[in-house]
Amino acid sequence: MTKLSTLVGVDVGGTFTDLAFFDEKTRAFRTAKVPSNRGDEAVGFIEGLKRLDAIANLGAIVHGTTVGTNALLERKGAKIGIITTPGFRDTLEMRRRDRPNTWGLWGDFEPIASREFRLEVPERTLADGTIRVAVQKADIEAACAKLIAMGAEALAIGFINAYANPANERAALEAARAVWPNAHVSASHELLPEIREFERTSTIALNAYLQPVVASYLGKLEDALAGDGFAGSFHIVQSNGGVMSTANARKFPVRTALSGPAAGVIAAAAIGRAAGYEDIVTADLGGTSFDVSLVAGGEAALAAQTTIDFGMVVRTPMIEITTIGAGGGSIAHVDKGGLLAVGPESAGSRPGPVAYAQGNTRPTLTDANIVLGRINAEKPIGGKLARLDVEAARAAIDAHIGEPLGLSPEAAAEAIIRVANAKMAGAIRLVSIERGHDPTKFTAVPFGGGGALHVGALIKDVGLKSALVPRYPGITSALGCIIADIRHDEVATVNLMLDGLDAASLAARMAETGEKARAIVAAASLQVERIDVVFELDMHYQGQTHTVGVPLPVTLEAGKVSLSEAVVRAAFETAYAKAFSRLLPGIPVKIVNLRTAAIGRRPAFDLAALAPAADASIETAARGYRKVWFDGGWHEAAIYDRLALPIDAKITGPAILEQADATIVLDPGLGARVDRFGNLIVERL
Repeated sequence: MTKLSTLVGVDVGGTFTDLAFFDEKTRAFRTAKVPSNRGDEAVGFIEGLKRLDAIANLGAIVHGTTVGTNALLERKGAKIGIITTPGFRDTLEMRRRDRPNTWGLWGDFEPIASREFRLEVPERTLADGTIRVAVQKADIEAACAKLIAMGAEALAIGFINAYANPANERAALEAARAVWPNAHVSASHELLPEIREFERTSTIALNAYLQPVVASYLGKLEDALAGDGFAGSFHIVQSNGGVMSTANARKFPVRTALSGPAAGVIAAAAIGRAAGYEDIVTADLGGTSFDVSLVAGGEAALAAQTTIDFGMVVRTPMIEITTIGAGGGSIAHVDKGGLLAVGPESAGSRPGPVAYAQGNTRPTLTDANIVLGRINAEKPIGGKLARLDVEAARAAIDAHIGEPLGLSPEAAAEAIIRVANAKMAGAIRLVSIERGHDPTKFTAVPFGGGGALHVGALIKDVGLKSALVPRYPGITSALGCIIADIRHDEVATVNLMLDGLDAASLAARMAETGEKARAIVAAASLQVERIDVVFELDMHYQGQTHTVGVPLPVTLEAGKVSLSEAVVRAAFETAYAKAFSRLLPGIPVKIVNLRTAAIGRRPAFDLAALAPAADASIETAARGYRKVWFDGGWHEAAIYDRLALPIDAKITGPAILEQADATIVLDPGLGARVDRFGNLIVERL
């Protein structure tokens, strides 16, 4: 438990840094939104905190960060060295014999560690764990010396079959840490003691690639916080939607990839559950990207493996999020074929959209929304600019899009929005229809600074039944930082046949890993109501390559787990039938991996704290009318102060609802009502 009751969630995005403040005792809730300072994100982080309260008064800060993700996508990680088993030097390049362009023989790939930085040392562990060749300290020291002389900043150690017996890796790790000039040394068994050498090597290499970057960033933040008298606890959101300490984030920075978007999914799921919508599609539109995730039955889907970019595979539990380059800052252009395209290049926060008057001359999606009157040029979000330059945005759209395509500036702006909407609709179909879900049964939850600008398209273009716009859409990911539970995951390859399973031995191993994970969560300095330990097995029929995740209906009580072969078999058949609609009788079943997660359940966040004031009314919320472009022409749209609307208020489109962190656009043919939490429920009329 922190010494103070105040919690702050901070989500640093490419354009804005969003903050949510909550006092657990007084139930006070406040928000802030400040421009991100790309390259030195600590500046916006500290500025935002000071807008909320004196930093010395804060009890706990939970941070969702994109620093690791950006470093991976932009290839701006550290220079790393890799020490591996003879014959496995080129694992990162060989991968799974895939290629950047599936239907062609061209394309190239450059691994994050060039070949001269990947060294082999004599060692060999067999698949059954037998040590055939023990690693020698002198060989490790010599390899380290060579890498250090070449300028390596971090070291990854990955030996073949280390999942079966990590003894050689442990010896190498000890020898390396004794001579390496910094703390950025890690081995695969610490992070992923799991079969499949490429995925294990890729994950530990990417972890090393991020260690100096994330450690430097966290160090700057902690120094700045300490300088302002902060004495509370500081935590980081993981890509699995849970929270971990900054110490673990330094050790395993690869687990922070997609941290910010994951927090948004956690918040959206909680908001949806409270409002009675358990089947949702989250739609997070920020300044640089559009992130989509599907939540079925109130629970976010976790993937065991994610590809950040081609050849950059991370095997660690992550919330399934699909990202496309269609953010507010995405640049619109006419391609070589004469077709209009939006993104993936983005103007980001610097220089930002043309209307921000910071040097950009190429039109963005935000510029299109400004020109069509959907964004109020007199009240830009973020608070940094007094006014947006509508004429500059209009001129840029006319010059770069309108004239080449023979369109008026308004028609060109509408075309930009339609192309962006089509990309967003495609991403939503990817996570719904292509995975066997009927989108007509799902509700969109748009958030981020720009998600609610496109709520009409999400409903109409995809066929979603409705949309639920959170009370503070632009701060949703920051709210997720406050809501997120504490979580720690463990994985181990066991390679056991189900027939004749020694259930007692497996149960003992489960109990051991469960207690280890529970202890890590218990050591966190955030209050939890209880710690749940859940177990899952990766299983398949013998001869198959891929596995299915099999949740086990067992609990860890008094340090013990009760398990039987029959329980495991029943769980496997249920999971396999759900995934493939059939079983394969007569084929032996194999247990490949054991997955353990300890989840510290945080006190439930009462969303009623966000509800409209008792004296709110539609009359006081009304702000007149403004011309807004819809479907090829100008319409008189009613303007409202969204946060001043009362519970049960009903609004009919065309209308614009404005608030400090976002703008909501109601197209003609749509209606909206305010629920008891202040959410806006949008449906077709």
